[in-house]
Amino acid sequence: MNTKIINPILPGFFPDPSICEANGAYYLVNSSFSYFPGLPIFKSTDCCNWEQIGNIIHRESQLDFIGQGVSRGLFAPTIRYHNGRFYCICTQVDRIGNFFVYADNPEGPWSDPIVIPGAEGIDPSLFFDDDGKVWYTGTRPAPEGVKWNGNWEIWIQQLDIQTGKLLGEPKGIWRGALKNCIWPEGPHIYKIDGTYFLMHAEGGTGPDHAVCIAKCDTIDGEWVGKPANPILTHRHLGMGAGVVYVGHADLFKDTNGRWWMVCLASRPYGKVGEKCCNMGRETFLVPVKWENGWPLVSWQTGLVENAYTIEGNVTKREDSDTDAVIFPEKDDFDCDKLADYWISLRSRNPKLVTLSENKGNLRLYASGNICGTEETSFVAQRQTAFSYESYTKMNANLKSNGDGAGLCCFQCENFNYKLQLTLKDGKYFVQLLKNDGSEKLDTVIAEKQVDSNQIVLGVVANKQKLQFVFGADKSNLQVLASDIDATILSVEKAGGFVGTIIGMYAQSENGNESYADFDWFEYKNLTKEWIDNE
Repeated sequence: MNTKIINPILPGFFPDPSICEANGAYYLVNSSFSYFPGLPIFKSTDCCNWEQIGNIIHRESQLDFIGQGVSRGLFAPTIRYHNGRFYCICTQVDRIGNFFVYADNPEGPWSDPIVIPGAEGIDPSLFFDDDGKVWYTGTRPAPEGVKWNGNWEIWIQQLDIQTGKLLGEPKGIWRGALKNCIWPEGPHIYKIDGTYFLMHAEGGTGPDHAVCIAKCDTIDGEWVGKPANPILTHRHLGMGAGVVYVGHADLFKDTNGRWWMVCLASRPYGKVGEKCCNMGRETFLVPVKWENGWPLVSWQTGLVENAYTIEGNVTKREDSDTDAVIFPEKDDFDCDKLADYWISLRSRNPKLVTLSENKGNLRLYASGNICGTEETSFVAQRQTAFSYESYTKMNANLKSNGDGAGLCCFQCENFNYKLQLTLKDGKYFVQLLKNDGSEKLDTVIAEKQVDSNQIVLGVVANKQKLQFVFGADKSNLQVLASDIDATILSVEKAGGFVGTIIGMYAQSENGNESYADFDWFEYKNLTKEWIDNE
């Protein structure tokens, strides 16, 4: 068990963190876009060690993601605790818009979504004032007409938390700290010692991302920004920094009276001048103290550091320190349900994804191509380090030429690598398929005929170079392709808002009864590097 803060506290694709304290514990939620289950929720009792306790969107009946691209879906949740109940408010873009769900227990079950009619824009937040009023806070296009891309405003309106209806009139309260600010977003309101504070991100989610703050004596009065805004950013360090894109934060006070901030950031790695962020935006925790009525973030350096003491001082990570959250390195699929850290594309149809038909195996019935936006058979987990290795043992029962099943390194529908077993003229081939944004789908870059439909498939990542291997068992593997470019699995190459995941899939263009049984899956990080110093 760690006794210090080790960053990132959630390594891998865990963006847009929001946090609350309840009954001596801390609960943290992240965006999940079009992955299901959605909105992962984590718990800690000490801020140092975290565990995933569930997913807030855990039933397909709650929301429908079919047809949505992987970077659409759920944007920027906020979690709050009030009068014995947990609330999570969020946006499902392109579908129901802004909504909230609630639960008496953070592990669930969570309610069906309550849609908030008339709540335009994205990034909603809830503020429970001490006079009993509940306020909706969000960001929307400038009402008088957008003059430039990102010309939005933060706005508030009273909310009936029982019905989800907005009350009274909306009011724009903030356009950002900088003149002609772009994308003031991710707003949160707090009341501290009688003063209202509005914290938000601005500058876009890329190199100019930053956290800023304003305050006011009344929630609907004239807000004033901190003269030293932004209160946290790495944009002045450039893309050569070990941590970039810092922004989108949430404040909380621990049970010892100390203040902290969760925020997102990314860690580029690879060749100098060509570094990319394959893991997307991760969750970090930084200390906060108050000075002259304003928050002072990571006060010793002004930067997001690798490790802090529980008092908030910068310290060093030791070899004995573990990651703040630990996911199992191997799953033998011996349980009745998949662990909470497994995610699927848009849905998880129990007729396609099952642990019951061949006990001790994960069976995936072939469905649509994972490069599309319809229902798929795909189960994966997040990449959490620069270098890693991942293997799975599979028995594929393929019925038609072109059907495939195997292991995938997936960034989005148009940028991924598939290492699969496929059927061609009644014979089995192991193939490496590449999708790099070009019009050609599933380009074969390596293949070899094999004698059996039982196979071990693996990928070894040495930073931005991938090696794909296969064999009858893990002790007898051969290389299918090496020195493969991993940078196409980054946000810099693929765009969007997500990070790389690695997992198992089965697909067919014919809608037949092809399936694959996966006996086990392994994912192991090969480095503890916090930043890439090469």
